[in-house]
Amino acid sequence: MVVFAGQGDARRSMALLWRSDGAGSHGRTRGETRGRPGPKPGLSVGAIVAAAIEVADAEGMAALSMRAVGERLGRTAMALYTYVPSKGELLDLMYDQALAELPDGYDLAAGRRAAVTAWARDLWALYLRHPWMLQVSQARPVLGPHEYAMLETLLGLLRGGGLPPGRVRHVVGTLFAFVRGAAGTIAEARQAEAATGVTDERWWHDRAGLLAEVAPDFAARFPAVAWLESTPPEGPVEEPAPGEPYMEREARRMFETGLALILTGLGTI
Repeated sequence: MVVFAGQGDARRSMALLWRSDGAGSHGRTRGETRGRPGPKPGLSVGAIVAAAIEVADAEGMAALSMRAVGERLGRTAMALYTYVPSKGELLDLMYDQALAELPDGYDLAAGRRAAVTAWARDLWALYLRHPWMLQVSQARPVLGPHEYAMLETLLGLLRGGGLPPGRVRHVVGTLFAFVRGAAGTIAEARQAEAATGVTDERWWHDRAGLLAEVAPDFAARFPAVAWLESTPPEGPVEEPAPGEPYMEREARRMFETGLALILTGLGTI
């Protein structure tokens, strides 16, 4: 399920994203003056966005609706429209607000490479806390303040590292695509088990045995694959974390290895 940002009214959405009360705050915003007709006091754009994130975290993007958010707040969907016109604007606000969880700076004392590595790990962890973010297409960015703050932070780490501006632009795109892809593997593995009731271990165990049965000449037909599968890992074997599923462990290892390869390839980082 892929959803696209920017489907609400452009002017209203941008005004909400960049509202003067401080985007993502839970304070009172314009239209919330007490003592006037309208929704009960206590609602705010920030409170609605926070509740929407809770719904998406707990139940997934498919469960997100103005009605579901209203129920979480103990209100009707109609009560929310004074603050957020539709689900389109709400999605933009949710995505941008989730990005506010990222740090706004990193210590360069250990070098740019260590700082960029920490940034990538933090973004990876953010996507796993809010896997619905991975369903928001990057074809049309939200253009909110926290999205720009995230970009500003990364550019601050890369700028001055010896890369020309044109290459920095491509490095930024590569890092974002890599982190999203790595996080997506884990998010989908978790969704698969929840949707099917079958663990990664059971799925692989059942099919690996059947593969040997239906393709006894597998090694001859696919020698490079057989070579790779039969080659022991290099260096010390990391002990899996207690209860960590197979696919999550492998995706985490590939994330760390791939990130190191990307940064090594940059040379100056």
